Parts: sequence; C-alpha cells; structure tokens
Amino acid sequence: PIVAEEHPELEVLATNIGDNPGAVTRFILVARPSELPPRSGADKTTVAVPLPEDHPGALMEILWQFASRGVNLSRIESRPTGEYLGHYFFSIDAEGHAQDARVADALAGLHRLSPQTRFLGSYRRADAVEPDILPHNADDAFEASRAWLAGILGA
Repeated sequence: PIVAEEHPELEVLATNIGDNPGAVTRFILVARPSELPPRSGADKTTVAVPLPEDHPGALMEILWQFASRGVNLSRIESRPTGEYLGHYFFSIDAEGHAQDARVADALAGLHRLSPQTRFLGSYRRADAVEPDILPHNADDAFEASRAWLAGILGA
C-alpha cells in the first residue's frame, strides 16, 4: 500500500520508479512520540541501545536480553555516538510488539542494563510474517510465571 495515501500531509512525487520489480524499499515516518499502533501479530520493534560501558561481553549482555526471552532480531547495526572514540550505540530491530510480554520484558531488561536505551517504536512488518514463538515465551507463559511469583510473595 502507498503510505502517502494514509497521510494527506505527504505528497507522492513519483511512482513505479524501481528497476527491479521484486525489490522492496523501506521508508520510515519520523514523528513525535504518540500512541502505539495495536499489535497485529506480525510486528517489529526498533530500539537504539548505547553500550553503557565498553568491556568484553558488553554486546552479548544486550543480545541476551532478547535471546533469553525468545525474541529474534532481524537487524542490528552499530553506530558511533560521537561522544568519544570507541563509544557506540546499536540500532536493533526485534520481532514482536512492545505489548508482547516477551518483548516488553526484553525492553525492561535493556533499560536496566542501559538506561539511555531509546524506544523508537513498534509497527507492522512490511512482509506481515508472524514470528514463531516457543510455548515458554508466549504471553500466557509470562502471565503464569508472574502469578506464580505473586503467590510466593503473598501478593
């Protein structure tokens, strides 16, 4: 679908300009923070995560926040922060929506690890492919574990 049709403030300058009919070009619409779009089941979430400190395993600590919760990454890129030599942030696309329990838990873990993490948004995937989620990473498994812990704590 042509996104500009959904945004009257945008103007289509040209159509069918590609030389490869199978190619897909991605664009992002940058806007001020607003309400999250609803979960579609085929979503991505993008974050920018600065390394809080450079040490062996620092990137692994970031990646573990996703891996331990069964969240697949579709893109990870490093970029210099510009603060000083060797200081980087990682731009990450993760499969899932911030409202998915496994993604929300990973985001919370990222924030504990790197408080300067920037949430850039959750949005529908262009290819509409739904991720494969193992049963222990499904929303109901997170809910059951929270209920179990609440029972232990007497809450």
